[in-house]
Amino acid sequence: MPVVVLLGTLDTKGAEYGWLRDRLRARGVRVVLVDTGTLDAPRVVPDVPREEVARAAGVMPGALRDRGAAVTAMARGAAEVLRRLHAEGRLHGVLSVGGSGNSALSTTAMRALPVGVPKLMVSSMASGDVSPYVGDSDLTLMYSVVDVAGINRISARVLANAADAIAGMAAGYAAGRPVPRGDRPLVGATMAGVTTRGVDAARDRLTALGYEVLVFHASGAGGRSFAAMAADGALAGTLDATLLEVSTAHLGGVGRAGPERLTAAVRAGLPQVVSVGALDMAKFGPSVPDRLRHRRVHVHNASVTVVRTTAAECAALGRSVAAALRGATAPTALYLPLRGLSTLDVPGGVYWDPAADGALFDALRAGLEGSRVEIREADTDVNDPELGRAMADHLHALLTAPARAAS
Repeated sequence: MPVVVLLGTLDTKGAEYGWLRDRLRARGVRVVLVDTGTLDAPRVVPDVPREEVARAAGVMPGALRDRGAAVTAMARGAAEVLRRLHAEGRLHGVLSVGGSGNSALSTTAMRALPVGVPKLMVSSMASGDVSPYVGDSDLTLMYSVVDVAGINRISARVLANAADAIAGMAAGYAAGRPVPRGDRPLVGATMAGVTTRGVDAARDRLTALGYEVLVFHASGAGGRSFAAMAADGALAGTLDATLLEVSTAHLGGVGRAGPERLTAAVRAGLPQVVSVGALDMAKFGPSVPDRLRHRRVHVHNASVTVVRTTAAECAALGRSVAAALRGATAPTALYLPLRGLSTLDVPGGVYWDPAADGALFDALRAGLEGSRVEIREADTDVNDPELGRAMADHLHALLTAPARAAS
């Protein structure tokens, strides 16, 4: 029987959690009710009381008088409780409901669980910027439409959908389906819409060579996940073909991946094949800042607008990438596609700018001179399937080199 953990503040949302518990039980789901409240007495009896959550955080509830400190401590304790329940086989999914405070607390705790464990947050905050809640996890957010404050004709339908959803996810997780298992080495690759064709060709070749390829969307969160998996030792090597997050960070755009984006694989000592896909642009939302409106702006879709990087910016990006790669101790190769960095940056394309691309290439050559990084130049664009296959073959050679295999 699947087990769902209901996680939340039972002093302010006790009626809602009691309603969810009964809905889940009616579906044949076992429920573990965890109280993270710190104010009044819980309105429904928990299975894991707040005192136990607080002790897991190393504090006592009576000491948590400051609201911010209380949320932080109880989030830490709830994360420990969730980890323990999962390790004991008493958690196949977790559901929480609430507003800003409970969303922050519960999603922080949920993110402590491994990828693949069902995590669902019903929140009145879910229609805005949800990145602080989701982070790099596979957490699912559902907008509550009305505030989570009582059971009414709207909230009852939303909460019923949430309970039914987590029940189904938990049942699938408990049954162990349909997660594939295998012992193929994992390779991380980066991709965006403007580099898809080349990366797809590389992925197909690597799959045929016996690897399992994890493709990360270079959207900010994807780059952070890519860096985290590289740093954690989960990957055998990387094919980092799309550096959109690097140029986006340089221009202050939307979808930045943080300072570890280029250095995580280097520090982890992973064999790498890197290219410079999408450094011809920086990503923004539906519109660009006033300071950039005079630039070459392209509407990618209703949610994404991009700006062409200039020669000076490309030179700076080349120096930044070179500085990150110079410290590589594992075999590393950098591919320079001389005839274009994206679907837009090809001869005749709206972002075709040989001078800007040339400034990037020159900075990379100068910055990597004397390093262990091998530079390979290709008279084609980054989306050429032959280039993608060549990069895949090169990574395979790095991963299977005799010295590497012997270690």
